[in-house]
Amino acid sequence: MSHINESDFRRLDLNLLLVFHALLHERSVTRAAQRLFIGQPALSGALKRLRAALGDDLFVRTSHGMTPTPRALELARVIEPLLLSLQQALHAKPAFDPAKAERVFRIGLSDALEVALMPRLMQRLSAEAPGVRLIARAADRTDAPALLDAAEIELAVGVFTECAAWHRQRSLFDWHFVCVYNPELVKVHGKRITLEEYLRFPHLLTSFSADLSGLVDELLREQGLARQVVFSSRNFATSPFIVRQMAAITTVPTFAAATWRDALGLAVSPLPFETPGYAVSLLWAAAHDGDLGLQWLVSLMGEVFSGKPVR
Repeated sequence: MSHINESDFRRLDLNLLLVFHALLHERSVTRAAQRLFIGQPALSGALKRLRAALGDDLFVRTSHGMTPTPRALELARVIEPLLLSLQQALHAKPAFDPAKAERVFRIGLSDALEVALMPRLMQRLSAEAPGVRLIARAADRTDAPALLDAAEIELAVGVFTECAAWHRQRSLFDWHFVCVYNPELVKVHGKRITLEEYLRFPHLLTSFSADLSGLVDELLREQGLARQVVFSSRNFATSPFIVRQMAAITTVPTFAAATWRDALGLAVSPLPFETPGYAVSLLWAAAHDGDLGLQWLVSLMGEVFSGKPVR
């Protein structure tokens, strides 16, 4: 029977199974009471309730002590292994074997991090944990904590400048902004793009607020400068294909730039002005600290990515 009907247990205090077990082995109310560290009247009362719940005398007083009835012997074949299995389960040390595990993890991250990190992670999983599957969900620093709290994801990856007391955080790697372009269409002198060259071409912007202005534009305004943003999107996925066909520049994190460079043959250059650096980290609910499967995944991602920025 795969479905448990709780109403079937309402008439039976499961502690009475221990009384049944003690009487079965001791065949004496006195010795059973001593075995359970309760008084003899309490055990007699428990036996009365047990008889009423199961509709059988269960144990009959004879010259040989409390002799089990045929019904009691029939029940013993089920109850004894049940109590033993429960005892073993309560004392067993929890374990997670990735090679044998069948588990689905839900991870929240941006599309750029998904493209940059998931191929390497899936390669490791296919070799070490073939039964583990991942579901990636779009998330950033603004909504990932709430998704964790709602149990819609189990792990978040991103830039999290604050960590709530009920969350846990582990740093993976640092990144900074660089610019990406098609060297066949955007002609520059040298390996590093100059400020003049940077401002000469139109720009593509990835903005989580879906705006035509971002951090780079604020930094340029501080210098009395401006760039021409001709396309903005919340997603990173479109920009590399636009710059591949258009004489334009996009400014993105190093981990995104490395993926586009390797896959599409685009050029990557440092920016001709200073920008702040950031750290990508993992975030999960503190309530899941005892989840050995999740902690294994956190450790694996730390091993694959910690201190090794995707350049």
